Amino acid sequence: MDRKLTGKRPTFSSKQPAFNFTRVLILVALIGVGLWFASQVNDPEGKFEPLFLPTPTATRTVDSLVLEGEAYFEAGKIYDPEGKDAIDAYYEVLDRYPDNAQVRAELARLLTYSSALLSTTEERTERLRQARQEIQQAAELAPDDSTVQAIRALVLDWSSTSSAASDEEKQAWLNEAEQAANLAITLDPNNSLALAFYAEVLLDQNQKAQAEEHARLAVKQGPELMDTHRVYGTVLESLGEYRYAIEEFEKAAEINPNLTFLYIRIGVIYRALKVYDTALDYFAKAIAINKSNGVEDPLPYIAIAKTYSRDGEFFIAAVNGEKAIAINPTNADTYGQLGDIYVRARNYEGALPVLKCAVVGCTAEENEVGGVAVQGLDLVNFDVAYYYARYASVLAALSRPEQNYCPEALKIQEDLKAAFGSDPTLMSIVEENEAICYLLEATPSP
Repeated sequence: MDRKLTGKRPTFSSKQPAFNFTRVLILVALIGVGLWFASQVNDPEGKFEPLFLPTPTATRTVDSLVLEGEAYFEAGKIYDPEGKDAIDAYYEVLDRYPDNAQVRAELARLLTYSSALLSTTEERTERLRQARQEIQQAAELAPDDSTVQAIRALVLDWSSTSSAASDEEKQAWLNEAEQAANLAITLDPNNSLALAFYAEVLLDQNQKAQAEEHARLAVKQGPELMDTHRVYGTVLESLGEYRYAIEEFEKAAEINPNLTFLYIRIGVIYRALKVYDTALDYFAKAIAINKSNGVEDPLPYIAIAKTYSRDGEFFIAAVNGEKAIAINPTNADTYGQLGDIYVRARNYEGALPVLKCAVVGCTAEENEVGGVAVQGLDLVNFDVAYYYARYASVLAALSRPEQNYCPEALKIQEDLKAAFGSDPTLMSIVEENEAICYLLEATPSP
């Protein structure tokens, strides 16, 4: 065959007839028809689908699923018992990609933060248990991931501050949190989350100077992160630097403007400063965000009730406390807080049945506010002990020869002495109540 080299970049050319595209198209069509016919003959039931058809449903990637979870988080829907939220979205990711350590760690972070949105000790305890379970699996999947270890420090540190944990558990979790934070920084000294969460651990170890140093560096290296500003605000608040603490919490809220616990924290600081109107504004912001997300959360109403109570506005304080109970009528802690408001208002008769629900529990018939049965709180922390002392005080104050509540009051105080006998404040209340009851017993009946 005669071939010639032509052109600046020689190619093989030939004098053969030109390429016939029409013939090729006809041949391709005939082949396609033949394949279709063969599939019908060999597969009469149609089990095999023809080639080149699109997949029936598109498979979502891990990135798209994570973005959905982040969108819920940005909207403030970390936890919504009535609808889909960020936690649900991350669980959906893990249903499809169970070995993704980063997603599992992020879920643990959300579970930890969501515990601040729950109103009962039991709910918070269970949520933190779930967070520990997820972060443990994440650490097993990626033990050398700095961010995984940083979030592990966060989860364990918050677990160590749980009121339901024993002293041994608290210390063990705090030690593990410190180890995880140190490992995270060793793996990546520039990890802003690692620095921030280590600062939070140091704060809970009462090493405030070191905590402030690490938190300040975390904000410097990660100014775009809500977590760094939140932690720095927490550290500054502990140091009494309230104005700067508020600034940091506000920066955190600018980054994530729909996280209600940030506004509640700012409001609590203003309340401590006795700037009650501003405190109420921030609590109202939290309520507005919850309403826009369709979330009913009693915590902002309790914060408002406490604020009005401290300002001497007991009637409106009680109204907001009752709103909180209407949202979650089985939460014994809310009854304790409402009872305290009644006591401050000197409404002892109203406080008695409410505090009973909080301390020893009550039936639906006995519950004059919520109308449902309530299980009393276990005497496991100082907050509950305060409710016990309040209840005993009301029982003693209302005791008369014809209606003597002192036997019940003295029984409750024996429990207080057994659990918190070393606390001077509580024991002074116990002594006053005992004096009232002993005086009543010494008074002759009419």
